[in-house]
Amino acid sequence: MDPELLELQRQLEAAQSARSSVRLSERNVVELVQKLQERGIIDFELLHTTSGKEYITSDHLKHEIKMEIKKQGRASLVDLSDTLGVDLYHVERQSQKVVSDDPTLMLINGEIMSQSYWNTVTEEINEKLQERSQIALAEIAAQLHIGSELVISILEPRLGTIVKGRLEGGQLYTPAYVSRITAMVRGAARGTTVPTNLPSVWNSLQQQLQEMHGASGVSVEGSFFQSIFNGLLKEGAVLGSIRAGGQWTPAVFAHAQKESVDAFFSQNSYIGYDVLQKLAIPQPKQYLEARYPDGIALDAVFVHPSVVDMLDTAVGDAIDNGHWIDSLSVLPSYITGPDATRILSICPSLQKAIKSSKAVLFGESCVFSNVFIKGIFDRLEKDMDSFGIGHSVGQGRPVNMNLCSEHKTGSGQYSETKVLGDNDAGSTGVSSDRGSKKKRGKGTGSAKGGSLEKDDDNEESIPVKGKKAHRKNKDVGSSGDVKHGGKKASEKMKESTNIFPDELIEQKVLAVAPELEELGGSDDSNAPLKLLSSHLRPMLVDSWMKKRNTMLSGNAERRRRLLDNLQKQIDEAVLDMQLYEKALDVFEDDPATSGILHKHLLKSMGTPIVDKVLITLDKDRKLKNGMEVEDSEDEHVQLSTADRTSLVKDLPGALSLKAQALIEALEGKRFNSFMDALRDILEESGLTFKKLDKRLERTMLHSYRKDLTAQVSSESDPVSFLPKVVALLFLQAYNKALQAPGRAVGAVIALLKDKLPASTYKVLADYHSTTVKLLALQAAATDDEEDCASDRMREKKEDLEERLMPELKSLVLGTSKE
Repeated sequence: MDPELLELQRQLEAAQSARSSVRLSERNVVELVQKLQERGIIDFELLHTTSGKEYITSDHLKHEIKMEIKKQGRASLVDLSDTLGVDLYHVERQSQKVVSDDPTLMLINGEIMSQSYWNTVTEEINEKLQERSQIALAEIAAQLHIGSELVISILEPRLGTIVKGRLEGGQLYTPAYVSRITAMVRGAARGTTVPTNLPSVWNSLQQQLQEMHGASGVSVEGSFFQSIFNGLLKEGAVLGSIRAGGQWTPAVFAHAQKESVDAFFSQNSYIGYDVLQKLAIPQPKQYLEARYPDGIALDAVFVHPSVVDMLDTAVGDAIDNGHWIDSLSVLPSYITGPDATRILSICPSLQKAIKSSKAVLFGESCVFSNVFIKGIFDRLEKDMDSFGIGHSVGQGRPVNMNLCSEHKTGSGQYSETKVLGDNDAGSTGVSSDRGSKKKRGKGTGSAKGGSLEKDDDNEESIPVKGKKAHRKNKDVGSSGDVKHGGKKASEKMKESTNIFPDELIEQKVLAVAPELEELGGSDDSNAPLKLLSSHLRPMLVDSWMKKRNTMLSGNAERRRRLLDNLQKQIDEAVLDMQLYEKALDVFEDDPATSGILHKHLLKSMGTPIVDKVLITLDKDRKLKNGMEVEDSEDEHVQLSTADRTSLVKDLPGALSLKAQALIEALEGKRFNSFMDALRDILEESGLTFKKLDKRLERTMLHSYRKDLTAQVSSESDPVSFLPKVVALLFLQAYNKALQAPGRAVGAVIALLKDKLPASTYKVLADYHSTTVKLLALQAAATDDEEDCASDRMREKKEDLEERLMPELKSLVLGTSKE
C-alpha cells in the first residue's frame, strides 16, 4: 500500500479516537446545518428521516430504493417508507425518478416492479400451467394482488417463450390441451348434418369435459370453442357456412336443400315459401329468385312461367266464349287470391281484353266477359218490374231522385218545377271496383259502369201555387246545388244504393245465374258477387231512370189535378171554419163551454181537412218521385194519430215540420192555433189559404140561415131538432154561425135567455129538459125495466112531438120570418 495512504489512515484513526474539547448539542448541529445551507456551502437537498434525528440526501434515498428493488424485485412504496424511515412523499418522488431512469422498472398501483420479477413470476405460472393444463387469469391476479388487465399485459409478450401455452377467454391453456379441444370441435362440426346453433354445441362439449374431469375439471369458455371453430373453418377443415348469431349450416345440408327444392319445383311448377322455411332456408324469395331467374315471385309462392301460360289459355277461352272463370279453379290449390291477382296481371289475353272492354276482373281471381255481364243485365232489365222498387219505396220513406228549381211567378199563379233525373247513381259500382283495383295492382282492370249524366230532355212542368212555396222549393233546389254540391253527390250515391240494394241485385243475379252462388260472401265487401252487383247497379239505375222519367211525364198532369182538387176542397172548408170560428168569441167569458166548442170544431171540421191534406201531399210526393199511386178517391178516409205521424215523416224537410205542427194543433185545445198551423202548411206546400171578408161572410150567413131554417122546418126527429133550433136562435140573436155538441146546448140556451122573449125561452127550456130526460131514460133502460121505460119514453117523445116541437117551431119560424 502507498506509504502516504497509510499515513492518512493513521491520522484519521487518531482524529477519530481523540476526544474533542468542544461538544455540540443536536440543536447546535441543526443550526450549523442551516447556516451551511444559507451560505451555500451545502448546495444539495437534505431530507429528514421520520425520526427527525438524521439527514439523508436524495441520491442516497434513490440508492436505497434501488437496493430494495434489486433485493426483492417488487417493492411497495408504503413498505419502502417504513423500511427507509423516510416520509412517503419523498419516497414517491424518488421512486418516480428511479422508474423513469430505468426502463426495466414499472410503477403500478403504488408498487415498483422489475422485469426480472415478472420473468420469475411467469416461470412459476408456466410450471403450474404444465401441471394443471389450465389456469384462470383471475386466479393469477388474486395470487399476485394485481388486476387481470396487468396479468394479460405481462403474459402476452411471454407466450411461446417463457409461458408455453395459449391465452383465450381469460384462461391459459397448454398446447396439448388446445389440440385436444380442437379435435373435439372438429369432430362435433363434422358430425353435424343439419343447421345447428353453435352455442348449444359448445354447451354440450362443456358438459362432456365436466363429466370427464369431474367437478375439479377444466372449465372452457364458449368463446374458446368458437375461436377454434373459426380457425378450422378458415383452414377448410370443416365445410359449411355460418350466419350472425352462431347459426351453422353444414355443406352437406345445403346440398340436400338444393336437391329438395329442385325436385319439388320441377314436379309441381311452383313452390311455397313455407316449404323453404321448413327446409331452414332463410329469405326464401331471394333464394328462389337467384336460383330460378325465369320464375315469378308471388306473395306466398314462387311459380314457373308455364303456370301463367296455362291460366292465360283458360282465361282467353272464357272471354272468347262469353263466359266467366274463377282463376283459383285453374291454378294449384296452394295459390291464394292475392297471388292469383298477380298472375292475372301478367296474362296477355286478359290485359288485351280489359283494354278493349271485353272483360272485367272482379275481386282477386274472377274474370267476367262483358258478353256474360250484358246477358245478365238484359235478363234483369226484363224482370225489373218484379224488383218491387216502386212498391217497396212507396211503403217506406221514398228516395228523392229529383233536383228541383222553380221560376218565380205572381201570387196565385202556377210556377214550374224542373224534375231532373239523378243520374250519378253509378258511382257506387265504380268506386267499389277501384278499391279492389288498388289491392290487385296495376293492369288488373276495373269494373267500369256507364256513368249516367243529367238529361235535360227529361224536364217537366208541375203546377205549384203561391209565392212562399216557390221560395221554399227554390232554396231546397237551386241554392242547395250551389252550396252543397259535394254533399249532394255523396247523397246521390247512397240513394242509388237504396233504390237497388246489393242484396236485392245479388238475389236477382243468382236467380238468372245460379252457378255464381259460390262467389258470394255476405261479410266480404270485395266478394266477386257483390262487385258484380255494384257493377250492374248503375246500368240498372240508368234503365230504371228512363222508365221513371217516362212515368214522371204522365204524373205531372195527375199532380195538377190532385192539387187543384185539394185547393177547391180547402177553399170551401177554410171559409166554413172561419165562419164558425167567429162564434167562439161569444163564449170567452165561459171557459168550460168555450173549451167544449173549440174541441168540437177541431174534431168535426179540423180532422177531415187534416186527413185530406196529409193524404193528398203524400200522393203528390209519390207522384213527384215516380212512384205508382192509385187513383181511388179517399174522401171518407179517417186516419189515426199513428197514420198521420207516419205520413208526416215521409214528407220532405220544412213541409214535414209544418205538418207535425198541424197534427199537434189538431190535438190541442184552441181552434185559432189550428187555423194558424193550417195556414202555414198550405203556404209551405204552395196552396192558398182563402180569407173570409165581410162581404163573403154576409153571403155565407144568409145562405146558412136559409138552409138552417129549412132544416128546422122539415125536421121531424125531436132529438135532432134541438141543436138545429138552438143554432138558428143563436144566429138570430148574435148573427154568427154556431156548431155546438149536445153537452154544450144547455150553456147556449142559458146564454140566449136575455136575447129571447120569455115565452120562447120558456118553451125552449122545457124542450131541452124534456129532451135530456128522454135521452137519460134511453141510456138507463135495462131488460128488466124495458116495458116501464118504454112507456115513459113514449110519453116524453109524444110530449115533444105533439106539444113542444110545434109550439117551438111556430115561435122560432115566426120570428125568423119577421
